[in-house]
Amino acid sequence: MTDAAAPAASTVSSLFAPDGRLIAVPRRTVRREQLLDHLARTLFEPDRSYTEVEVNQALRSVHDDFPALRRYLVEGHRLTRAKDGSSYRRATTA
Repeated sequence: MTDAAAPAASTVSSLFAPDGRLIAVPRRTVRREQLLDHLARTLFEPDRSYTEVEVNQALRSVHDDFPALRRYLVEGHRLTRAKDGSSYRRATTA
């Protein structure tokens, strides 16, 4: 981990309870972006398609407001949605 990544990792880890559940979705854009990067990297494998049910299950495992997290991930270009809406993939930049 680089020195620049250390504060981001510390910030992200402070958002989670000891049981691994997300305490709250940050309102501050910078902190929310760090969280979304973390969620995309840890919950979704590159080069794999996920159904909406699979995305929901993965996000529900960390927070009850999984629809908001899914929307943030898509709007933030960390997950891409197929044109027909049938699947999601982790974006290559996440």
